[in-house]
Amino acid sequence: MTDHGEGGQNAYVLTLDSSELARYQFMAAVAQQDESAEWTAAGIVPGARVADVGCGPAALALALAAVVGPTGKVDAVDRDPDARARAGQVVAAGKADNISITEGSADASGLPAASYDTVMMRHVLAHNGGREQTIVDHLATLVKPGGWVYLLDIDASALRIVGGPPAVTDILELNERYHRFHTALGNDLSVGLRLGSLLRTAGLVDVHHRGWYNVNEPPPELRPPSWAAVPAMTAAGHAHSDDVGRWEKAFAEVDAATDRPTYFVPVFSARARRPVGG
Repeated sequence: MTDHGEGGQNAYVLTLDSSELARYQFMAAVAQQDESAEWTAAGIVPGARVADVGCGPAALALALAAVVGPTGKVDAVDRDPDARARAGQVVAAGKADNISITEGSADASGLPAASYDTVMMRHVLAHNGGREQTIVDHLATLVKPGGWVYLLDIDASALRIVGGPPAVTDILELNERYHRFHTALGNDLSVGLRLGSLLRTAGLVDVHHRGWYNVNEPPPELRPPSWAAVPAMTAAGHAHSDDVGRWEKAFAEVDAATDRPTYFVPVFSARARRPVGG
């Protein structure tokens, strides 16, 4: 659920403002509802020790902490100091004393090797084009023999928005521009299609790779990740002031509409186990 990307040469492009924080909360609720069976199958159960690598503002870590309970532990890691500060606020507000927040990157988390029942990473690989296998190889070292790595990411090329006022066409155009921007950065917004292969190459077994559409009607004022990337897109010359004004107007029109658009977001998860004795 969290999608705060890590990276050396790959800078994370989504501004962590109040709108983006609201999206994290929304995504965490959807994830806990849609993936509960997958989480259980991947060892996220009461008493488990879980790592959330690339945790962002910890909305998902809070959900994981509720599942593992007081006898379990969630170690949440992020490279960005602003994300960690926000995560600390979220954890304090949620009174979750079984979560730790530390600094670390996707391929150098600083977490102890062979120590976790489950290591989770969500929406991070799409922001780290060219480094995906290195990252998954690192995650594989963190789980105990028999433990699970759980990945989740997207296929943005198959995103659909149905219904809503005519201004939806401008939001679709923003999403297409966002996709082209990531392609120019060398990122793969369809990395969800490759999760199973990445896990196998990392030496993990019992790979289970599945995909589905998250179908939802976002509430007014909730913005997609493409909107959070507008400052970075503008700085890089992929958007201009007239574009931003047009997109702002489109979102305002959609917010006020009684005919709400439905978002069909293609999501993929994959889990795999470290061999016992491996």
